[in-house]
Amino acid sequence: MKIALTYNLKRKDDTKPADYFSECDSEETIGSIVAALETKGHSVEAINVEYPKLFSYFNKNNVDMVFNIAEGAHGKFRESEVPAILDYLNIPYTGSGTFSLALALNKALTKKILRAENIPTPDFQVFSKGNEELDASLRFPLIVKPNCEGSAKGISKANVVNNREDLLKIVREILDIYHQEALVEEFIDGKELTVGILENGKTRVLPILEIDFSNCNNSGEYFYSWRMKEYQGDRELGLTPSFHCPARLDRETEELVKEVALKTHRAVGCLDISRTDIRLDKNNVPYVLEINPLPGLDPKESNFPIMAYAAGMKYEDLIEAILLSASERKSLN
Repeated sequence: MKIALTYNLKRKDDTKPADYFSECDSEETIGSIVAALETKGHSVEAINVEYPKLFSYFNKNNVDMVFNIAEGAHGKFRESEVPAILDYLNIPYTGSGTFSLALALNKALTKKILRAENIPTPDFQVFSKGNEELDASLRFPLIVKPNCEGSAKGISKANVVNNREDLLKIVREILDIYHQEALVEEFIDGKELTVGILENGKTRVLPILEIDFSNCNNSGEYFYSWRMKEYQGDRELGLTPSFHCPARLDRETEELVKEVALKTHRAVGCLDISRTDIRLDKNNVPYVLEINPLPGLDPKESNFPIMAYAAGMKYEDLIEAILLSASERKSLN
């Protein structure tokens, strides 16, 4: 099969915020995906997404499938940009479609869908001006996030607040730096879990991954902040979470968490692959924080491959499974 791998390359730019390119992929990840596909006998060309170049490439080259990991370039619907182009050109691709990608990047809108489906998610409020009155039903501590970002962009330990003054300070910072709404939600103090869904012939819920931050006390980072994701494993910074896969859960709770993740995957309309982030409270209620239809695929550090390995898969088998799921969908159309 002839495959084009579409991606955005992670890079540094001193004129941008430090986390600006965090969602993009490293050369190591791109090389690993190419190698995995070639191991399975496919011909692969990696295409760094620059939109005039992208149109030109597909006008000159016929491909059987696009393996898409591109995060897009601009705006609150950016993850939909490459799939929208591919839909227009009638070229099949892996992963979710334009609607699901746009929806999932909007945390507040996703949470409204979850509520409609009776899927637990923390109570929340959206701030667009920075001077709104706080909903009296919300209880501190609260966490403040950019509403349309991934990879924990804009989130640090300071984003967990215990009073209105600190809340409005962080809200205004997000409005100024990220030029988008701020999502304020109740902070769930409990186990951090993430659940991968993989579709290949049948829908498969991978072993649950538990991220334990108890070794990170020196850093003060006890949840997935941007620093935790960007510098994970750095002992000098105290950013050394431990991972348990399968998670340390009783059978009943495990099944409940998996059920909630699968319902979230389906409610958002994801295809082929997704990863749902969940906080389990003291009463074992699994609260969905967000869903990522474009989870990271770094073979060494990303959560999704860790879960696939726990299910007995090799990296090249995971990549092939994503490709085959999209191929099966193509054959049905």
